[in-house]
Amino acid sequence: MSYETLDLVKEGNVATLYLNRVNSLNAMDVQMLGELAKCLKEIQNSDITLLFITGKGRAFSAGGDLKTMLSNASEEGFQEVMDDIKNIIVTLYTLPAVTVSFINGAAAGLGLSFALACDQVLVEKNAKVAMNFINIGLIPDGGGHFFLKKRLGEHKAKQMIWEGRSMASEEALKAGIVDIVYEGDTEEQIKLLKRKLIARPLKAMIASKVLFSQLEKQQLLQVLDHERNSQLEMRKTEDHREGVAAFLEKRAPQFIGK
Repeated sequence: MSYETLDLVKEGNVATLYLNRVNSLNAMDVQMLGELAKCLKEIQNSDITLLFITGKGRAFSAGGDLKTMLSNASEEGFQEVMDDIKNIIVTLYTLPAVTVSFINGAAAGLGLSFALACDQVLVEKNAKVAMNFINIGLIPDGGGHFFLKKRLGEHKAKQMIWEGRSMASEEALKAGIVDIVYEGDTEEQIKLLKRKLIARPLKAMIASKVLFSQLEKQQLLQVLDHERNSQLEMRKTEDHREGVAAFLEKRAPQFIGK
């Protein structure tokens, strides 16, 4: 199957998935979300046992495309988008394959949630990560609460969500948000890790991954449902409208807590 916003390269049981909306820093619009849902199902139903994910161009993903949010302002349109996000995250988290995200450039908002759904998260030395929904008066989605709590604990996860600031690679590593900081070309790093992992007993690794993911799947589903419901409420607030207006006008938002 071919995709317009993604490139999927397969070599035997190994696949590399590239987010490919280069001119939008791989921001996730309606089309990309739909294609991601289909692509991950394709991988799930294949014999792929090792999946690498990265972004083409200068970024992993700038997050959800704001134009998508504005063009799907109706509750029905919003629910469809959130259903795709739910399918993407659950499929990736439970995939019977070892999954590795390579964060090149920025990974923000939904883009970071997507990266964190992988088994291992690598970040290029000059890249940055951010869970920055708060800057437009929203809460994280894509299971952001679930993954940050697992990596940081509840208290530190709240602080990161509430601050909404960008973090450099070394700070993200020290905090435990990512697993490895790498230098150099991302493609070369993927090749190096591929050689290392295919020499490991992948079947046993995947069995442990599936065991853990099945134990936690119900909680992830609950978090995704809570995020969808809360996001719907936040979209109705004055602070969200102000956050979007400030973003489009390239100015600091003036929130009022309503």
